[in-house]
Amino acid sequence: MTNEIVRAITGDGLVKAVAITGRDVVERARNIHSLLPMGTAALGRALLGASMMGDMLKEEKGSLTLQIKGGGPLGTILAVSDCQGNVRGYVQHPQVELMEKHPGKLDVGAAVGLDGTLTVIKDLGLKEPYVGSIGLFSGEIADDLAMYFVESEQIPTACSLGVLVGLDQSVTAAGGYIIQLLPGASEDMITKIEAGVHSLGPVSGALADGLDGEGLLGAVLKDFDLEILEKHPVEYRCYCSRDRVSRALISMGRTELSRLIQEQGQAELTCQFCDAVYRFSREELEQLLDNM
Repeated sequence: MTNEIVRAITGDGLVKAVAITGRDVVERARNIHSLLPMGTAALGRALLGASMMGDMLKEEKGSLTLQIKGGGPLGTILAVSDCQGNVRGYVQHPQVELMEKHPGKLDVGAAVGLDGTLTVIKDLGLKEPYVGSIGLFSGEIADDLAMYFVESEQIPTACSLGVLVGLDQSVTAAGGYIIQLLPGASEDMITKIEAGVHSLGPVSGALADGLDGEGLLGAVLKDFDLEILEKHPVEYRCYCSRDRVSRALISMGRTELSRLIQEQGQAELTCQFCDAVYRFSREELEQLLDNM
């Protein structure tokens, strides 16, 4: 199945929707971070949600960061998306053992935890980024994102995210949708959307049955005249580079960089998003120091 984002709107212009299919996106994250199923499911949902939210940004060079600190065994979960939905992320404790609600159903909420916050940071190229934060509602991530839109942006929202993990721990399906009511939407529209959400059921099962992103939106919004606005591919994409790491070292300042050279004589930095390792010799660090 194609990894892509689908954006749509109803014919009356009162409901906008976005869906994602991202099996390879989540599988890439699983391989990079050596995730066990709990980490795969939780980080996968965060990546999928951040991807759709990043794609919703109107700033061409904008970015969106989704940070979840729930106090559960997984620790902090972070996902960062560019304005086209390309996303990267990590989970603090990727090796959390299996936690199930019942056989075959991962308990993501328990692994994430409820004692904490969901924070959204939107960098729109202004002097200061927009930061919105809410207390966690369920830890299941999709419910929490829906609550974020209601509480922080006053937008009635339905959100569903799903990651299906196979017996070999690989990702077999991953995707989700965000549906939002615009000003002027009626109570009848809410009722129809709720009926569509209930009728479709869990996203992971629908994807496993062969539905794509457009199919998800068509199923939930089956009582609406739906217009597809755009489809485009997405991927797990990290923007790290040796030049960026060099700038990070320079940002330490002369005193700290000098101390690093004196105490360690070299530096080895690992990207938290893609696990790429950047090594700097004493000579390279001294050159950075001379160029400051």
